[in-house]
Amino acid sequence: MAKDKDTSYAAGHRERLREKFLQHKLMDYEILELLLTYAIPRRDVKPLARQLMGKFQGAHQILGAPMEELERIDGIKRNTAIFIKAIFEIMLLDYKNYLAKTPIFHEYKMLEDYCKLMLSGKTVEEFHVLYLDADKRLIADETHSSGTSDWAAIYPREILKRGLATNANSVILVHNHPTNAAMFSTEDINATKELYSLLKSVNINLFDHLLVANGLVYSAKNMRLLD
Repeated sequence: MAKDKDTSYAAGHRERLREKFLQHKLMDYEILELLLTYAIPRRDVKPLARQLMGKFQGAHQILGAPMEELERIDGIKRNTAIFIKAIFEIMLLDYKNYLAKTPIFHEYKMLEDYCKLMLSGKTVEEFHVLYLDADKRLIADETHSSGTSDWAAIYPREILKRGLATNANSVILVHNHPTNAAMFSTEDINATKELYSLLKSVNINLFDHLLVANGLVYSAKNMRLLD
């Protein structure tokens, strides 16, 4: 009887989560809890949802976390990790498709959300280059380099070559700080200025350099570091 009661309560709790979702009343961890019920249907996943939020400090960081890091969490097995990464991949694809159709200055927040999703969960520093057409729509997002926890290489002439090859009108640089340092380093600023001058010589505009740290996006342009 106790087992039937527990099963009934669990089913009722999941149904209440669904109803709250339809009413837009779920808290952040409850949205994650609801998703996890579809990957782990026969278990109370509220503690797991809270644990994930506590460890990663946000949805972007959870979705972007590497498979092996997710699988180290007690209660997450391979199928659940794949489920989380599948959500990550489809969201990333949706952002890319949107940015390929819409000038980025119309939806700058969409660009910031894309960058957060792409880089927030990374454990090493990555440097990406977004190549844009004359209407500031995304042509390509390419991983330029992947480094260590506090460094990634920048090769200005390789970016110049790819800019010319993709017929880009502008580029946006994006990198992350896994250590959560929320400031552009001196090396970041110097490399950005060098690249700005190099691209300008072939009429390619360095539109911005974005830094993802602490679950936030910082703009070198807004901070007047490109002046």
